[in-house]
Amino acid sequence: MKKEVLVIGGGIAGIQASLDLAEMGVRVHLVEKAPSIGGRMAQLDKTFPTNDCSTCILSPKMADCARHPNITIYTLSEVQAVSGEAGDFTVQVLKKARYVDENECTACGDCARVCPVIKRDEFQMGLSTRRAIYIPFAQAVPQAYLRDRDDCLGGDPIACGRCIEACTKQCIDFDMQDELIELSVGAIVLAVGMETFDPVALTEYGYTRYENVITGLEFERLVCASGPSGGHLIRPTDRKEPHVIGFIQCVGSRNLKYQRFCSAVCCMHATKEAILAREHIPDVKSYIFYTDLRASGKGFREYIDRAQREYGVEYIRSRVAQIEEDGDGRLVFHYEDTASSRPRQMKVDLAVLATSLIPGPGVAALSEILDLELDEYGFFRTSPFSPTDTTREGVFACGCCRGPADIPQSVAQASGAAARAAQYVIEVGSM
Repeated sequence: MKKEVLVIGGGIAGIQASLDLAEMGVRVHLVEKAPSIGGRMAQLDKTFPTNDCSTCILSPKMADCARHPNITIYTLSEVQAVSGEAGDFTVQVLKKARYVDENECTACGDCARVCPVIKRDEFQMGLSTRRAIYIPFAQAVPQAYLRDRDDCLGGDPIACGRCIEACTKQCIDFDMQDELIELSVGAIVLAVGMETFDPVALTEYGYTRYENVITGLEFERLVCASGPSGGHLIRPTDRKEPHVIGFIQCVGSRNLKYQRFCSAVCCMHATKEAILAREHIPDVKSYIFYTDLRASGKGFREYIDRAQREYGVEYIRSRVAQIEEDGDGRLVFHYEDTASSRPRQMKVDLAVLATSLIPGPGVAALSEILDLELDEYGFFRTSPFSPTDTTREGVFACGCCRGPADIPQSVAQASGAAARAAQYVIEVGSM
């Protein structure tokens, strides 16, 4: 039995599973396709229902992962092939070149300051820019810059090379090559997370057509102190504070054309954002246009009651049919009030779309590599009686790759998946 486990995905679920296994004495290989571990949780400002700082919870766990002697982190890496059986898997991992020695880089930023290339910052949801050589976010692990080869002016021959000249540590290497790594593990934990539905397809909401229609993740970056506006909640068009905000639920979910399932977290997510809006702007008024309220977690119903009582959040059971922009740049919601079955209108300054949580592209790819079944919605199929077990023995799933889940659920599932994986790599007598 090989006392090693592969964890695929470096979000909060993958981090928790890795730490649990490492504390059991299991050697963990944590593979993440992004430049840093942290996942979607790193983009959030606060967490519900406690309104604790998201980064304050996540960053210590990321640092623990980086320091733990039983955990090896592979960023910019993807699983290419898996063979073998439970207790004895052989895995091939492609680690893409970072073009910066992550062990030598001190994250001083001298290279980025001289880089002439300006690109859309993916971490900030495109609301600000980055350079072709950059660090994903301040608390990134590993704490090292990387060069985006597709955006960089350097190459063969080097057309720029300013970053190389600026780096006093001499840790930038344009000749760095991709590396194929072979691992032998006894079990595999899948924690590849999810993606959010692109609301461009729903033209009635005017996303990208009207700048003041944004998604929930974009709102998170606007209210976050490390975001593009320094934590000031502003409208993208005129950078002024909004006084009326409309939150639209079930965008792309509970929809026969797109996703039929409920995304589970959107009602609470919008409630949290409405509370944060009031904390940033004392006189703001928030309206949440919802289909049904899903508040099944511990303290969730009390959280909604608090939002109504202390923060003046109003919930309107409705279906928003269309958003239009008036001559003053305000947004007009055309909706049906389902309580009275009457059409109504409301003007708001900012619209926030609660987009559906959908399977990421990594789910379909990994299902083929690992020979796993997917459910009718495209998530990893798991056993109803052992909810982290996939359709292949020795392979376990946790977090949003097995279905929409909030952070506490993802963490609990990760610990369960780690415990199941440990059964395949630790002999009972040695535990």
